[in-house]
Amino acid sequence: MAQTLSVLGDSFSLIALPLLVLEATGSVARMGLLTAVGGAASVLAAVFAGVVVDRVDRRRLLIICDLARMVLYGLIPLVWVFGPHIWVLYVVLPVCEAVGMFFSVGYVTAVRGLVGTDRLTEANGRLNSTAAAAGVLGPLFAGLVAAWTGPTAAVAVDAASFAVSAACLSVVRLAPRPADDGPDPRRGTVWQDLRTGVAFLRRHPVLRTLTVLLFVFGFLTLGLTDLLIYHLKHDLGHRDGTVGTVLAVGALGTIAGSLLVARLRRLMGFGPLWIGSVAVGGLAVAGIGAATTVPAVAALTVAFLACVAMAGTCSMSLRQEITPEHLLGRVTSAYWTLTYAAAPVGAAVLTWAAESHGTTSVALVTGASCVLIAAAALVTPVRRADRP
Repeated sequence: MAQTLSVLGDSFSLIALPLLVLEATGSVARMGLLTAVGGAASVLAAVFAGVVVDRVDRRRLLIICDLARMVLYGLIPLVWVFGPHIWVLYVVLPVCEAVGMFFSVGYVTAVRGLVGTDRLTEANGRLNSTAAAAGVLGPLFAGLVAAWTGPTAAVAVDAASFAVSAACLSVVRLAPRPADDGPDPRRGTVWQDLRTGVAFLRRHPVLRTLTVLLFVFGFLTLGLTDLLIYHLKHDLGHRDGTVGTVLAVGALGTIAGSLLVARLRRLMGFGPLWIGSVAVGGLAVAGIGAATTVPAVAALTVAFLACVAMAGTCSMSLRQEITPEHLLGRVTSAYWTLTYAAAPVGAAVLTWAAESHGTTSVALVTGASCVLIAAAALVTPVRRADRP
């Protein structure tokens, strides 16, 4: 429930903040710059998030993260009362993204304590589908609120959702971790702990390969939401409500992919499912830029998000299955740091290219590059991977 509400809040900001920038500047490049700044803060936070998560009470950390985002996002509509101040977004969003990274790492590491290792893919799929249900309502309501009263009201709703999420987390009780029973002699300084997570990834052939492939995938895809919003509003001439509706329909793909992933992994195995998801997702991205009708854009968004959900759930579950409990936070942190390290630069480059050369050509190149990532995976250990 708490994760669902947190995602609901994130989905509001996913639409509201880019719309605030587009409303004030009319520039997709400025939208991409905001995404890049937020992404860079998230990557920086990921460097330390796993170390912190492995050292503190996870439930308390999740509550603090939600309360911090409630306060920070609540500042935006207050400041906007006195007129647009874009600089506020460049201050608030990076801090919120950093806090959100701590929340995400804490949430991921808590899942294995709630279910058995054999049920991780199924549990992650169900959790992701529940969160994606909020992803359906969030963009839809955010688009409607933005269309009726302006994007600032949508940001206010975003802030309120984190308050409710914190309240829900306050009644959750997590099972104690084995490492909580006493001090862990393997822990050293923060940098030693970080190197421990990186070393684990480097030693495992599948996780090592996934880290490299997702490094490129993250570079290509972080700015796609900005590209989609700009395509709908600038190229196709639609309003904020349409943007919210398309992203809400697209979230149905996340639900479908999350619900199907456990069954498909049992049938196909990790490698074929992950590679196929990345390839089909790339084809969907290429099609979005060329689509000239809202139904076509929505359908392709559904396909892309379904593929992202399946690939992401598979890789997260495999990592949880392989990693020892006392290392899970640090390995998750290292994994996300490395895979998203280039994503902020990619978002800025993607949106700058779209403003300079148009969304159609940029989407085509991006989609084709994703297909090449899938092709490259065919000659790596990922192709044969399933269970550790």
